[in-house]
Amino acid sequence: MSHTTERIDRVELGTGGPLVGVQGFGAMGISAAYGATDQDAARDTLEATVEAGVTLIDTADMYGMGTNEEFLAPFVAAHRDEITLATKFAFEFRADDPGHRAIRNDPAYVRTAVEASLCRLDVEVIDLYYMHRRDPAVPLAESVGAMADLVREGKVRHLGLSEVTGAELREAHAVHPIAALQSEWSVFSRDVERSAVAAAAELGVAFVPYAPLGRGFLTGAFADASTDLSGSDFRQVLPRYSGDNARANVALLAPLHAIAAAHGASTAQIALAWVQQRAREHGLTVVPIPGTRKRSRLWENAAATRIVLTADELALLEPLAGRVAGDRYADMSLTSVDREG
Repeated sequence: MSHTTERIDRVELGTGGPLVGVQGFGAMGISAAYGATDQDAARDTLEATVEAGVTLIDTADMYGMGTNEEFLAPFVAAHRDEITLATKFAFEFRADDPGHRAIRNDPAYVRTAVEASLCRLDVEVIDLYYMHRRDPAVPLAESVGAMADLVREGKVRHLGLSEVTGAELREAHAVHPIAALQSEWSVFSRDVERSAVAAAAELGVAFVPYAPLGRGFLTGAFADASTDLSGSDFRQVLPRYSGDNARANVALLAPLHAIAAAHGASTAQIALAWVQQRAREHGLTVVPIPGTRKRSRLWENAAATRIVLTADELALLEPLAGRVAGDRYADMSLTSVDREG
């Protein structure tokens, strides 16, 4: 298995954006969504990000209903000048009503959300602030205009969007420069190649793929979420990872295993190398944000940035996404796919 103790390379996150490690860190699972957490191990893993040069740290206000931001705050305070801190708004939640869920992009909510995130993270400025999901009922010009006000006020440095179409990205970018677009992109999930990737490349917007390891499925960490994972694990409700879909999708991993063996690498590293090579394929900056709770996995993931897949290997992986059984979410209405023309 390929390992490294070298810091990863750095790249500009969008035109005029901050310099970040070419691989980032998705912090959601460090304290939320995937079952119980060993907090000491989680903190040790966070320390490893800085050691490895993984400097883009990604969270959101909805992860654990704000508790993920709070968990990160001491780490952020200790390394504020070394990291690029990203968080997101749009999912309205209420501590007194855990079942409440609403998507809000209106200017008043943008301001409410950023103030709450600044408080939980205990920072004066957020480096990269994303609109987590799009509410089509609110004009993009209003939402992005409100986000741009936060930049002018010094509360936010750069703007990002998540799960938007190519047309929506262009519309938003015309209001205020967008540094990064974050959406799911992996060897199993390529919806973004319909329009968003080309628009990002055209505009000089960096692409930040989330779930580049298929939420652990591409690593072989589990074969069926309904039987292999705890009841508090959010992956149990994702259609492609349970039951008949999971059994069909496990069979699709064979090429990943074969390529991994040829490189002396893990399937996770091959999946990450594939995502990383989209930068060359599509002519844009790509900074995937895999997450992990283990220091050893953090270094393993970082080593994937130095693996180069051959044309033949890429050809073996090319058809997989088209054969995946099941959707990314039980409800796809909040994804860019639902709004593609």
